[in-house]
Amino acid sequence: MNLIELRDIRKTFYLGEVVLPVLKGISLNISKGELVALTGASGSGKSTLMNTLGCLDRPTSGEYWLDSEEVSRLSNDERALIRNRKMGFVFQNFNLLARTTALVQVTMPLLYGRANVSQKEANSRAATMLARVGLADRMDHQPSQLSGGQQQRVALARALINEPPFLLADEPTGNLDTTTTREVLALFKKLNEEDGITILLVTHDPKVAASCRRVIRMADGLIEADDVTPGGVL
Repeated sequence: MNLIELRDIRKTFYLGEVVLPVLKGISLNISKGELVALTGASGSGKSTLMNTLGCLDRPTSGEYWLDSEEVSRLSNDERALIRNRKMGFVFQNFNLLARTTALVQVTMPLLYGRANVSQKEANSRAATMLARVGLADRMDHQPSQLSGGQQQRVALARALINEPPFLLADEPTGNLDTTTTREVLALFKKLNEEDGITILLVTHDPKVAASCRRVIRMADGLIEADDVTPGGVL
């Protein structure tokens, strides 16, 4: 079954009198449980497409079906609910709060997104998720006490705490060394295979893209290639 269906998605920006078409007719399907890389040069449109897929922005035209619901014309509040219920986000810069422990960072989506979750339950679920990503002994550490790879694992645990079916990772290895990149990519693959989470990994690095089983390459606002790969880890 498809988790995502895009039908002739277009996005045009209007800068004064300048008309800038960025997405020029994107149609694609992503099945539930896929591990997909989205790649392309700077200016290819991949960031705009990611923002559309993440319900962070609306397309100018076209249809976006997410889990059998057409979401392209939802209001800002409605899209926020979709993001909270069905999506997790991981970013290159981790986006962690400086003086907040790993445990508290991971509880935040639960406490802000679901009023019926108690602090005790949130702490328990966050601890379980941190252990799942290999940080059982780092729960009380703040970002300054963690390595880059450990910070990214905290961010990943936070993205997954609401058990979303769809995870978007924007250049998640961009600030990591080669060894840590391998570890993080292996973790993505493990979560995909064991939990069936659909993962879209946005990257400019062809080696990182090759760790996914499907690679969608964009150029000039269009899909240039859509290939199945062996999906090996770096």
